[in-house]
Amino acid sequence: MQVILLEKVVNLGNLGDIVKVKDGFARNFLIPTKKARRATKDAIAEFEVRRAELEKAAAEKLAAAQAEGEKLSGLTLQIAQKAGVDGRLFGSVTNFDIAEALATQGFKVEKMQVRLPNGPLKTVGDFPVQVALHTDVVIDVTVSVLGEHA
Repeated sequence: MQVILLEKVVNLGNLGDIVKVKDGFARNFLIPTKKARRATKDAIAEFEVRRAELEKAAAEKLAAAQAEGEKLSGLTLQIAQKAGVDGRLFGSVTNFDIAEALATQGFKVEKMQVRLPNGPLKTVGDFPVQVALHTDVVIDVTVSVLGEHA
């Protein structure tokens, strides 16, 4: 299916690009989240009319994400979990836990924006975690997992 991108999508293209994607990806993700639209003649013509408006909105989103990133960069987040004597956690610290901890500190971050390169954190210690506020704004945050002895 050919779609026209209404915003920048990682590994796919920039605003205004007409790309060919699998039908399911377009129907289930791109179109419902308003990141793309079917590339019909009418849609392309309408996009050209709205192009400046969409570019302005994209620039505002990027500026807001960069401002939020300035506040977030270099942050060390402490999360306490129950752990055994050897330092292994009884559960794990997931992207949901990190997003929740960031929310308590006043940062509005969704769990899908938190990237854990090696999967959930299962031991006590300090770990580098990436928070993708925008496709072009990825901030490194240190998560310090503290062990509570049961």
